[in-house]
This record gives sequence, C-alpha cells and structure tokens, in this order.
Amino acid sequence: MGILISIIIGILAGFLAGKIFRGAGYGLVVNLIVGIIGGVIGGWVFGLLGLAMNGILGSIIMSTIGALLLLWIVSLFRRA
Repeated sequence: MGILISIIIGILAGFLAGKIFRGAGYGLVVNLIVGIIGGVIGGWVFGLLGLAMNGILGSIIMSTIGALLLLWIVSLFRRA
C-alpha cells in the first residue's frame, strides 16, 4: 500500500508543480517522474534545513517544492 500512496503523491506533486511552473501539467508519466524525483529532492532539502513534514499533506507539499526546484533547474539548462 505504501508504494501506491507514493505513486499517487508523485503524480499529484508533479501535476501541481507543472501547473505552478508552466500553467499546465506534463502528462501522467512525466508528472509521476517529476513528482518522485521532486520528493527525493524535497526530502533532501528539507533534511538539510532541519525541517520535517509528516503525513500525506506534508509529503505532497515537500514533493511539490522539490519538483518545483527540479523544474527550475531544468529550465536553467534549457535556456542555455
């Protein structure tokens, strides 16, 4: 059940980051990939800052912030 929740959180976080960053989602598979990588980045950044997010809502927020960071970094390389 935990992996299913992680996948749902990843899809939701990727979708939210796509909506915030570019105004539209990227599609189910790309949203999932961006959300999962964003969850890892968000967990790492929040850990460095000494912050903790608990529960599903905390995981969604952390993953979305990580996904936004990922999309921002990718956009820096795309423009160059």
